[in-house]
Amino acid sequence: MTLPRLYAILDTEMLAKRGISMETAAAAFLEGGVGILQFRHKNHWSREVFAAAQIVARLCSEAGVPLIINDRADFALLLDAGVHVGQDDLPPCDARKLLGPHRSLGYSTHNIQQLCAASREPIDYVALGPVFSTASKQNPDPVIGVEEVRRCRPLLEKPLVAIGGITTDNAVEVLRAGADSVAVISGLLPADATTKSLKCRMEEWQQLVRAA
Repeated sequence: MTLPRLYAILDTEMLAKRGISMETAAAAFLEGGVGILQFRHKNHWSREVFAAAQIVARLCSEAGVPLIINDRADFALLLDAGVHVGQDDLPPCDARKLLGPHRSLGYSTHNIQQLCAASREPIDYVALGPVFSTASKQNPDPVIGVEEVRRCRPLLEKPLVAIGGITTDNAVEVLRAGADSVAVISGLLPADATTKSLKCRMEEWQQLVRAA
């Protein structure tokens, strides 16, 4: 799997706090040139949430951009999307049985031991982090730092996605440390989250990662 340098994550809770819908954000990011989108919803999947995910899935399909669903392989199947699982979610081998051989499957790791174990799983890419302090999780794992990304990169043949506290100020450093892609959540959202500002922010990110 070849990953774009920017791995964009749409978090329902963060967007709700800014008063903008997942569909609006997805459309703006797609117009801004995003190469992959993850739909991240950590609470109960209501009918409304699933309906929003269906719209995002349609927008991604029309744009030819891969969609990844966080945690939920069942919903990923219904949406014809890939899935990203964590250490406490459905094991990757079981997720792969559900998804089949062709849908994308990612796996979160938080230290070198988990990363080495992940290399033997039937997955397409490995996420490692948090690289920096992050506010996107209530109980985040310990920060690993950029040097750990550099140390881990040679141990893994699969694509490596760095995640956690990545901003426009530190993304280039992380990419140059060996990450194939940087996953960004809050750094995608400007203070005035409008359709126009979200598109502009995505264009800024695309320009930044191309120069790394």
